[in-house]
Amino acid sequence: MTITERGATGSAVTTHAEVTTRTVVYAADGLTMTAHLALPAGTGRGPAVLVGPEGMGLSDVERRRADALAELGYVALAFDLHGGRYLSDPEEMRARCLPMLADPDRLRDIGHAALDVLRAEPRTDPDRIAAIGYGTGGAIALELGRDGAGLRAIGTVNALTTGRPGEAARIDCPVWTGVGSEDPIMPPAQRDAFAAEMQAGGVDWRLTVYGGALHAFHHPPVDHPAPAGVGHHPLHARRAWRDVLDLLAECVPTTDTTLGAERADGKGELGVAPSCPVAH
Repeated sequence: MTITERGATGSAVTTHAEVTTRTVVYAADGLTMTAHLALPAGTGRGPAVLVGPEGMGLSDVERRRADALAELGYVALAFDLHGGRYLSDPEEMRARCLPMLADPDRLRDIGHAALDVLRAEPRTDPDRIAAIGYGTGGAIALELGRDGAGLRAIGTVNALTTGRPGEAARIDCPVWTGVGSEDPIMPPAQRDAFAAEMQAGGVDWRLTVYGGALHAFHHPPVDHPAPAGVGHHPLHARRAWRDVLDLLAECVPTTDTTLGAERADGKGELGVAPSCPVAH
């Protein structure tokens, strides 16, 4: 594993609350991946969060979210999908992501490669790792759970992907997922199939439907063509971020998670929930 510094000067970047970020280069899916690692202030070990991007790939949106999590005391790794590329062309994105989404083992390999990087970070408490993800990145988080990766929580937005029969029973942590009511890519039938899989597997699961929201409603507007059915919903984007933080505060709390956050995409809040049982 090679770790290189990120920033205009080539030195470590220090942001609000003394967050330090680094670029981490590693191999996955036959590519050289470039992830964004954000470390909280201090030197001790603490809970960690794997952050999976939308199908377009790693962008400043996920980097900011990782930084926001680090401000709350988490070690956060926003991982790469496409070997350092951001796929702004919807057709190119579909051509790469659809075969990936149809291959659970490939999703797991990509996820495990990133999870290995996060676990190898000296600041990470390897027994307290959660995974959150959006779209394709959320599908990867779910497949890690179905593979028994030992996560403490899984949170996804517009990633109601179902797995192979019976494998949901291997998910041994709470799962929260959010979806827009008007999402044509994750329609009601897909919601029902996901709910049935989670229930049959005995998973501790929750599904939040955000009224009037489209696919990728959490993602700020982009300056390139977007697939049909995609649209930003600022209010629900803030609510979904708060729901993600609630899940983390419940299952992998830090000292700072009781204080709230106003960081991802410049906005967001944190609610506090009861503690989760320890995942085995």
